[in-house]
Amino acid sequence: MKKTSKKPFRLSRARYVTSKIGKTKAIEAKPDLRKYVPKTKRMNQETLREMLNRYKMVYIKPNVGMFGNGVIRVEQAEEGAEKPYSYQSGVRLRQFKTFHEMYAAISKVTKKRNYLVQKGIHLLKYKGNRFDLRVMVQQTPLRKWETTGVIGRVAHPKKVVTNFHNGGTLKPVDTLLHKYLPASKRKVYVKKLHTLGLQIAKAINSRYKGVKEIGVDVALDDKLHPWILEVNTSPDPYIFRRLSDKRIFAKMRRYAKAYDRL
Repeated sequence: MKKTSKKPFRLSRARYVTSKIGKTKAIEAKPDLRKYVPKTKRMNQETLREMLNRYKMVYIKPNVGMFGNGVIRVEQAEEGAEKPYSYQSGVRLRQFKTFHEMYAAISKVTKKRNYLVQKGIHLLKYKGNRFDLRVMVQQTPLRKWETTGVIGRVAHPKKVVTNFHNGGTLKPVDTLLHKYLPASKRKVYVKKLHTLGLQIAKAINSRYKGVKEIGVDVALDDKLHPWILEVNTSPDPYIFRRLSDKRIFAKMRRYAKAYDRL
């Protein structure tokens, strides 16, 4: 009897999830992942005041949005400052004497859109500029989750977001971690990020069936603890073309074609 080999089959079209709070709840539903999620709440005057008092620096972001658009960094200085409250949107920094004045100004920017407030993570820096990492995870043509790449994103010196589409610069993760870890430990650390990416993909997929790919934005604090800033279910794979290893993007493209993304 002739032996038949198992062949890849075409997957159904990928599903996209827009709600950031929905994706956050999907991750928090898994106890092993909660320690990687910064405190996140729906933003209103009370939640912003409460979290700002607690963390001194927070980010507010639209519940639905892409490329870092609409993200605002909010800070509260130590007592004694003339204008202790401030926020930065884009390259503009505004300072205020009272929380009420600041919130009124923020409300004009956010208008009636739904926003989240998230504990601020003080990112590691590369040549003086903050950076985070994008972890790409995809379903293979055989419906197995696989972390297909990790790339670093260095923020524009005058902006609060790291997104390439918002002025950020792309760098190999090895370059960014060189200052913080020796070569042998860097490899182990990146493997852990690969595993974390898989866990997040499965958590998202357990709540949102049909998701075929995710891009996880990961912040690293001064103890190299990874924090899940955001999960994108329609991540841009083309940023990985900037890496010298062209096999990484080639694989991403092959997997994406299997579920009609490219």
